[in-house]
Amino acid sequence: MAGRPRVALLVTCLADTLFPDVGKASVAVLERLGCEVVFPAAQTCCGQAHINTGYQRDALPLVRGFVETFEGFDAVVAPSGSCVGSVRHQHAIVARRFGDEALAQRAEGLAARTYELSEYLVDVLGVTDVGASYPHTVTYHPTCHSLRMLGVGDKPLALLRAVHGLQLVELPAAEECCGFGGTFAVKNADTSTAMLADKMSAVLTTGAEVCAASDSSCLMHIGGGLSRLKTGVRTVHLAEILASTDDVPAGVA
Repeated sequence: MAGRPRVALLVTCLADTLFPDVGKASVAVLERLGCEVVFPAAQTCCGQAHINTGYQRDALPLVRGFVETFEGFDAVVAPSGSCVGSVRHQHAIVARRFGDEALAQRAEGLAARTYELSEYLVDVLGVTDVGASYPHTVTYHPTCHSLRMLGVGDKPLALLRAVHGLQLVELPAAEECCGFGGTFAVKNADTSTAMLADKMSAVLTTGAEVCAASDSSCLMHIGGGLSRLKTGVRTVHLAEILASTDDVPAGVA
């Protein structure tokens, strides 16, 4: 990419309120690779929670706010396949459903420049080795939105394989959902718990020290279960691993 790309960080609600180190790590990785990273203070929720629970009209101002906040940047990058999936596949639909064709077209233009972190690193910057060091055994859970809605494929795995000192072990039944699914975990708690039990069992069979993923929501769900069972297995976001170096361990970036 010619010049220094000006990238806006969509930090996501969950990272902003519960997992700020994920946002900091995303900035650290992007800046290490030569990007100018801007955090637009006017950003709000992307609206996915409203859309998925039937409050689509209430999501319309959030879609408009997202477009107005982010459309002046070369790219928008988020450490979340879930939020990027909403931007790409829901925003224009919501705008059209409530009669704002001009907004829908602006949303489509911005959606084409909105990326999940691993997509941006591999597809846009053309990088798999980001200079990270993480001497731990790691297994990777491919989150549903990144896998199915965005089709990121093995990009996160390619990034992890290039991390110095990291031993990547395959996760059995990796493509199975962890059971979170936003309000699904609340409205269908028994089913969600059963799905989580399957996912935790798969993680534990790997012998990994760390379960990584690209969505804080899934890591919160899996990590909560692993913690309650006192397994000793940690959950760490992909961005935190990629930000980690010999001098800066994960969670300190």
